[in-house]
Amino acid sequence: MENQLIPERLKMAREKLGITMAEASRRLNLSKIGYCRYEYGERVPSYQTVEVIARCLCTSVDYLVGKTDDMSPDYLVISKKDAPYLFELVQNAYSFDSDTLKRLITYSTRICESQLTSKTDK
Repeated sequence: MENQLIPERLKMAREKLGITMAEASRRLNLSKIGYCRYEYGERVPSYQTVEVIARCLCTSVDYLVGKTDDMSPDYLVISKKDAPYLFELVQNAYSFDSDTLKRLITYSTRICESQLTSKTDK
């Protein structure tokens, strides 16, 4: 079926975030049993629900329904409460011109690479 959630993909997206089924259900405002039914393939969510799931699990609808193997999200939801520094960074970046944004991306990529290197050196 087209646009139908693939349960294994739902599980992979959740595990990539390192969260439990209980945490996923909390983020989606679902009962744990309701969420588990989606992940076990016992229930098929509506397309609108798949869109919400994709946003909450930082992936794309196309990944969850099997149209792509790329887990990258179409949207990111940044909570001021949960990630205040990231929220402020994004809020500030809205006023940047494209050259400044490119420099910011280059800089953040270098920071990520150096953190990965320092983690593997330990």
